[in-house]
Amino acid sequence: MPNRSSSAQPYDVLVAISRDLEQKHIGAIQLWQHSPFRWLVEGIPSRTIGKIGEELVLRFCKKYGIAVKKVGDSDADLLINNRRVEVKFSTLWRNGKYTFQQIRDQNYEFIVALGVSPNTAHCWVIPKDDAWNNADKQHGGQRGSDTRWIRIDPKNPPDWLKKYGGDLNSALKRLRGL
Repeated sequence: MPNRSSSAQPYDVLVAISRDLEQKHIGAIQLWQHSPFRWLVEGIPSRTIGKIGEELVLRFCKKYGIAVKKVGDSDADLLINNRRVEVKFSTLWRNGKYTFQQIRDQNYEFIVALGVSPNTAHCWVIPKDDAWNNADKQHGGQRGSDTRWIRIDPKNPPDWLKKYGGDLNSALKRLRGL
């Protein structure tokens, strides 16, 4: 039952609750305080984050001389060495895992799952079938059960994933080999 005897103004009550919640969540923010990726966790919409992930992979490939360009349809993001690729991007969640969302059964051959942590980055180049078969159903949504996600603990990735990269050097070798 609410405390009706409080003489505090509603705004002051809301501020006090906000400060309490801030203390509970500040630890996650502080992890990113000195990170070169901090700007990615400071209020950028998730749709924009996905586009930033695509651009990171595109420029990364170009920097290493890997043939890459954008695809002209919505079923894939990039063409890397003439292979259709869907890019999935995640920052490290408070639970210590990456969550690569909105995986769909579309026209692409590989998923490039790029994850950034406060002080490191991880990347996996996963054949579509392996990604799809090992992903969990995300939610029903508009298109029903065709949306999945993959959660990865970078300190302890599942066995099926280990051959597809992990550190950036391993992922770079896989990207070159596409």
